[in-house]
Amino acid sequence: MRVRPTVFPDQFALGHALATRIADGIEAATSEGRRYVLGCPGGRSAMTTYAGLASLVIHRRLDLSGLVIAMMDEYVDLDEASGTFAPIADHLQHSCRGFGREIIAAPLSAAAGPGRGIATEHLWVPDPADPQAYDRALAAVGGVDLFILASGASDGHVAFNPPGTPADSTTRVVPLVESTRRDNLATFPHLETVDRVPRHGVTVGVDTIRRHSKRAVMIVHGADKRTAAARLAGAEGYDRDWPATVFTECAQPELFVDAAAAPGGSESPDITRS
Repeated sequence: MRVRPTVFPDQFALGHALATRIADGIEAATSEGRRYVLGCPGGRSAMTTYAGLASLVIHRRLDLSGLVIAMMDEYVDLDEASGTFAPIADHLQHSCRGFGREIIAAPLSAAAGPGRGIATEHLWVPDPADPQAYDRALAAVGGVDLFILASGASDGHVAFNPPGTPADSTTRVVPLVESTRRDNLATFPHLETVDRVPRHGVTVGVDTIRRHSKRAVMIVHGADKRTAAARLAGAEGYDRDWPATVFTECAQPELFVDAAAAPGGSESPDITRS
């Protein structure tokens, strides 16, 4: 199904709109006495969404004790002696667990106030020792209320799923291709060179995203993402050459882009402006 983009003036308006959608969902889940599961990428794309959500938590006095942050991936190290994988130390700046804890959960919990923040056990990250347990956990909780998705600028990866990923892929450990590692270097510039970006990661699969999402919002902003936005806006289904196109097959898919990334320019008749 082709998804008509909604175009915002800039990444901040985009982030506020998505944050409002999430805040509404948290309020509804709280009133129903259930958890709200938010699927979260690390990296730059959702930063304005996370900041906007923290502001709304303060403004609306939201209780986040029922919010679960489900991270999409994590870098892992290979123990060559045993042939097994383990998460990188989460104190490192490029740990996805560390990102979830310090960049997403901590500001939201501070905004919510004492006793109303995100519980430590509600920050979920896939385990390379048992990747399939993540899919089972998402199924057991009833799925992800909203998956925030982002696309690689140069290769269309989503989470750590590279070009060529089969449609039926589930959570697993994957080698990180150079194009993905190069994109991630822009997110973690302290690594300085692509050779220092980890070479493996554990990631939710394409089928994990499609099967377990109740709603999916793909966010694309910045001139460097113009090609990605065009590929996503033109997709009519999953294209394994651009894995981020999986969003078109999710429940209630939406495509949020800013004017800088808008396919065909911000005045294109094929977009909805907000």
